Amino acid sequence: MTTLDILKEARRAHPALRRADTAKKNEALLAMADSLWEERGTILAANALDVDAARGHIAEVMLDRLALTEDRIAGMAEGVRQVTALSDPVGRTLRTVERPNGITIRKVSVPMGVIAIIYESRPNVTSDAAALALKSGNACVLRGGKEAFRSANAIVEALRRGLERAGLPGALVSLVQDTTRESARELMTAVGLVDLLIPRGGAGLIRSCVENALVPCIQTGTGICHVYVDRAADLEMAFRIIDNAKTSRPSVCNAEEVCLVHRDVAGAFLPMLQKRLVDGRAAAGLQPVELRLDPRAAVIIDGTPAGERDFDTEFLDYILAVGVVDSARAAAEHISAHSTGHSDCIVTADRETAEEFIALVDSAAVYWNVSTRFTDGGEFGLGCEMGISTQKLHARGPMGLEELCSYKYVITGDGQVR
Repeated sequence: MTTLDILKEARRAHPALRRADTAKKNEALLAMADSLWEERGTILAANALDVDAARGHIAEVMLDRLALTEDRIAGMAEGVRQVTALSDPVGRTLRTVERPNGITIRKVSVPMGVIAIIYESRPNVTSDAAALALKSGNACVLRGGKEAFRSANAIVEALRRGLERAGLPGALVSLVQDTTRESARELMTAVGLVDLLIPRGGAGLIRSCVENALVPCIQTGTGICHVYVDRAADLEMAFRIIDNAKTSRPSVCNAEEVCLVHRDVAGAFLPMLQKRLVDGRAAAGLQPVELRLDPRAAVIIDGTPAGERDFDTEFLDYILAVGVVDSARAAAEHISAHSTGHSDCIVTADRETAEEFIALVDSAAVYWNVSTRFTDGGEFGLGCEMGISTQKLHARGPMGLEELCSYKYVITGDGQVR
């Protein structure tokens, strides 16, 4: 089936979901979760083929994103189940206005319609996106990367069987079968068939969608995330935050890519950072973090001199750009020049300094003494997420159910004319 055929089928299937109440949607979600677990053997076999084909062609940290286990599939199924506990955003009255002429105007939340999601090599995105789309009343058309195609296809087939078991059309969740750039272009230009396009992936994918999409598009994902260690920081706390933000899962968009350190504590903190992230990890048999140092940091510790683009790169790997700055304001200025507007953090015990930093840093999520790794729909209490929006119109930060809805005005009267 061609990409346009899939979109047309999704459009035809959507009215069945518009008619479904919350109970029916939750029934379908539970059936989808059960089907994922029941078909885990098929999904794991497909994933093994994807991993074998990708090994040697993508980095080890990216292989980790691609690989599935029984535990990960159980987590995917549980994530779908958790969406049933979230409030249904569809039909919710957002505002009511009573006009002097007797007209009542209600602003009511409604689904977008058909949402297309372009993503890369994370199979769990398939079930997350499907669950959020269904609960928010949207049909979804998924276009995964070629590295994860077999995995995504097996997951979608399981989800569709769950939908049909619950009495809803399987076409509410579809996977584009063409993994070439042409299918992505077709989604970007499917005016009248796609109501919202959400790209999840690297800078190249996001840029391509923003530059070429004729349908509404939300920028997501690219994360050049910073942690600034202020002169009033608890240095042990700062290290724990940086260690978590950089090494817990370096291949995700909320991982730290840049560490900025106030000049007054750089002499004490940078040797600590080097000892723990480089020497300590190597001694423990873990992959050490490569520190790419600006000239001021290079005077204090050894490391790789930072290249021209190192403070503008989403490494998604065990690499950390390190710089020394003169103040929190200078850190904020650096972030303004280099950040992608995703997640940025200050570590300090000084409230006034923290509040200045928070006011100056214009990112979707700004942290004070907290790891950037918390920028996640589940951690924000939204259930799973469709992506992290780094733009300002319509949605910003983790995109949950409410961000997948639009609204319409419902006007009620008793014969008023203008």
